[in-house]
Amino acid sequence: MKATPHPAESTPHPADATTRPADADLVLADITGLLARLLEDEYGLDDVEIGMATTFNRDLELESIDLVTLSGLLEERYGGRVNFAEFLAGMEFDEIIGLTVGQLVEYVVTSLKAAEAS
Repeated sequence: MKATPHPAESTPHPADATTRPADADLVLADITGLLARLLEDEYGLDDVEIGMATTFNRDLELESIDLVTLSGLLEERYGGRVNFAEFLAGMEFDEIIGLTVGQLVEYVVTSLKAAEAS
């Protein structure tokens, strides 16, 4: 899957995400778009392969400041229903270094489902 940013007019706003069920494929597409935006804005990269097994550290070479930026993008996209900082705070350093896109997708799906249930 190529990491291509979603056109602004087709990117759902956080309120739109509440009207549809949490689905791993949709969340993966959202996160891929957010990462593509981050990689292009920060590093000028626009043709990066991103999938469920992609690691933030080894594959994308993101640094801690990039994870802060990603946290902001996730909050912008999903509002308070997804707390990336809290997710990372529950991890050991080695777990953060090995964090994959798939793990983030699973966390986001779980968070959105929990928000839908409440």
